[in-house]
Amino acid sequence: MDEYRSPWRTPEVEQFQETARRFWTAELIPHVERWEAQGHIDRGVWRRLGEMGFLLADLPSGYGGGDGDYAHLAALVETSAACGFGPGFGPHYIVGHYLHHYGSEAQKRRWLPGMASGDIVASIGMSEPGAGSDLQGIRTRARRDGEHYVIDGSKTFNTNGHHADLVMLAVKTDAALGAKGVSLLMVETRDLAGFRRGAPLDKIGLKAQDTVELFFDQVRVPVSSLLGTGEGQGFAQMMSQLPYERMLIGIRAVCNMERALELTLAHVHQRQAFGQSLFKLQNTRFELAEMKTEATLARLFVDQCIGWQQEGRLDAATAAMAKWWGTQKECETIDRCLQLFGGYGFMREYPIGRMFVDSRGQKIYGGANEVMKEIIARQLVPR
Repeated sequence: MDEYRSPWRTPEVEQFQETARRFWTAELIPHVERWEAQGHIDRGVWRRLGEMGFLLADLPSGYGGGDGDYAHLAALVETSAACGFGPGFGPHYIVGHYLHHYGSEAQKRRWLPGMASGDIVASIGMSEPGAGSDLQGIRTRARRDGEHYVIDGSKTFNTNGHHADLVMLAVKTDAALGAKGVSLLMVETRDLAGFRRGAPLDKIGLKAQDTVELFFDQVRVPVSSLLGTGEGQGFAQMMSQLPYERMLIGIRAVCNMERALELTLAHVHQRQAFGQSLFKLQNTRFELAEMKTEATLARLFVDQCIGWQQEGRLDAATAAMAKWWGTQKECETIDRCLQLFGGYGFMREYPIGRMFVDSRGQKIYGGANEVMKEIIARQLVPR
């Protein structure tokens, strides 16, 4: 069989990805340890990403985007995974995607060009201390008061929250309606009375990706901040757009599997045990053979899903499959690879050790994997 080539990887996308790889290597990777220590990347990184055309690459140039498609975003996710560091642009892209689909023309003109340039950093405010994957259970309220909404509540696990100029906030505009009472508000944070950010949360992994709590105490935002044509559309909007987000997680999962195997293969050929390389031990070869098979299956499935996403026909259940199965196999693969490194795998100076802790969140964010299985199960009906 000839070397496999992902069908979405056109020459133009490959060139874009190579540019991204060089940028990651020269301008991001040398600073990761410092960013991990401070809990967030430098603000200037966002403007450099914008200058390079890496922000909102899949949106139209009329709004500052790169006129690309989902393949360009997939290439960026692959680059960040292959280099072992992601600057947290996933939520930024997701907010841009929501704005492009549901925003008014005025909202698009107001925020998308700044997001594309990196002058505006976007975050998503969905999870709460008492409501994670169950978005219907959010308690943050927004009550109408004339030409404003008054917001009270808090959000947690907000990636990019430290720098965020714009937060896409899930709120209850009518608590009595359950899911039908959820709305999305676009909240500009600069000089916003009643708004504050918590300190970066001390995560076990992804330490350079800032994650904070956000607090809203009688915060007033104009009614024009509502995303969509009316109140109560937020839950349906989120359910419709979550496949876009979950595929990003699935793409990262398969790339991490491939990277873990690449690192491990190099190690077992170099490492000696019992007078021979680790690779010559049957257990090592069988472990790698099994993981290579699973990584290949994951790659083929994810590539097919990327094609369906480009065609606009990726459904929620299939995206959930890519998310839960991909991240499950990602964590299993990295764990098995770490074992082949022995004690060295437990050291943070070895990439496989960092991958072990960084990958664990993949099974949680974007909807816990248990929720993914429920989404899939709902589609299982007798024929």
